[in-house]
Parts: sequence; structure tokens; C-alpha cells
Amino acid sequence: MNELAGHAVSAEGQALPPAVRIAHLTRTFGALVAVDRLDLSIPAGEIFGLVGPNGAGKTTTIKMLTTLLPPTAGSAEVGGFDVHRQSRAVRRSIGYVPQLLSADGALTGRENLMLFARLYAVPRHERMQRIRQALEMIGLAEVADTLVRRYSGGMIRRLEIAQATLHRPAVLFLDEPTVGLDPVARRAVWDHVKELRARFGATILLTTHYMEEAETLCDQLAIMHQGKVLAQGSPAQLRSEADEAESLDDAFVYFTGSSIETGGSYRDTARTRRTARRLG
Repeated sequence: MNELAGHAVSAEGQALPPAVRIAHLTRTFGALVAVDRLDLSIPAGEIFGLVGPNGAGKTTTIKMLTTLLPPTAGSAEVGGFDVHRQSRAVRRSIGYVPQLLSADGALTGRENLMLFARLYAVPRHERMQRIRQALEMIGLAEVADTLVRRYSGGMIRRLEIAQATLHRPAVLFLDEPTVGLDPVARRAVWDHVKELRARFGATILLTTHYMEEAETLCDQLAIMHQGKVLAQGSPAQLRSEADEAESLDDAFVYFTGSSIETGGSYRDTARTRRTARRLG
């Protein structure tokens, strides 16, 4: 895959359709407008970030794009499929790693991967090879038969990403992929995300409130605040547009007028993610 005039192109030089296309996407909860007429177009093969504090509408957007929550208004396509009219096709073409734990602590890493291989209908004759490759890629081969409740938070997150990519999805959604992780574990997850894009060419849409994470991973990002996108572009473009801001944190303050306030074991990871989910 190449880039031509800002658009993803195939090996034959033909422009590829956007992996995600959003038009006036809106979600309300009573009088609360959680997502307000969102418009986005994400090229195939790109790592795209939705950046903003808890309550900005990032997770609500992800839930609509993964068909977990119906839009109040507007439309969205993922992988060329309409999230409302073709929800089953959307679910077959995506991987999703939510904030809440998706790995079972009572199972081993290998058993978790086998469970997801079955759920995603990975061909039976390919399952063991894909699981072995996944364990090697995420650095968990030596602890594959250890119960996940004994994993660190970073190990759990890497396992969850591997679970969601066993079926080679066209689009991978990561909702706050490093929430609650220490800096070392966070960087390990970053390396894994970049390797996934390089190896499989998947489009990756992630949400984060860590500006360093957005700067490190994202080709393009959108700054969300109170349900709206206030700015969009590459990290360098956004810093430039924000009066040559020295950092993305400064750019965020420039566009929104406010700053983002930001964080072990299996139990610690579960508690942290439950709190993040409750806060939105």
C-alpha cells in the first residue's frame, strides 16, 4: 500500500476507498448530546486517533462504529459497510478492543486465543498456527500456558489486541489501549500496534487522552471536545496551526481552551478500566 496525494492507493496505483467514512454522526442520551454531527474520513492503512478527555464522546463514537450503539442521526461506513443496514458485515470485518477487560483471567493466554479464534470463525486448520504466531509476536510464548490473572496489565493488553486480530480484520478499534498501564508497558503496546499495521496493513482507529501516545502512533488525529471535532490533521499540522505549539498538549489547549487531566496486576487493570468506562 502506498500514499498518493494524501489518499491510500493499492499496489496498482488505484485509490482505495476510505476505511471509515462518517457523515453528521450524532448520538444523544435524552438532552445530552454525546456526539454532535461528526464528520470524518479515515484512509485505509492509517493509524487514526480520536483525542480528548473522558466525556469527549470518543467511546460513544467507537460504540456506534462497532455497531454496539445505534446512531441517533447521521451515517457511518466501516470497511465499505453501513453500520446500520449492514451491521453483521461490519462486525465480521473489524476487531475491537474495549476499555473493559476482554481476556478471561481464569483461562491461560493460549486458551483465551483459542476461544477468540472460534468466536471469529478462524478456519480450524489455521487456528494453531495463527495462535502460535500471535503469541510470538506479542512476546507471550513463554507464558502462553499461564493463567491470565497472573499477567501484568501490559501483558493482558497485548493479549487482548492479539485476540482481536486473529481473524485479520480490515479495521481495528482500540478504545484507550493503554489506560492504567505504566510507561514501560504503554510503550510495549505502542510497539505492538505499529507492528500490526506494518505486518497486516490494517486500519487502526484508537481513542486516547495521552498526547504522547497520539504523537507516537497516529498518522492523523482529530481533537474531540464536548462531542465535536474541533481540529483534525497530523500531529505536526495541528502543532503548526496552533501558533507553532511546542507540544500536542499545548495544541489541545489552543483548540479547546482547556487541558486534559490524566494513570499492575489483573485486579488493578480491571478496576482501572471499570473506572475509565464509567467516566465515559
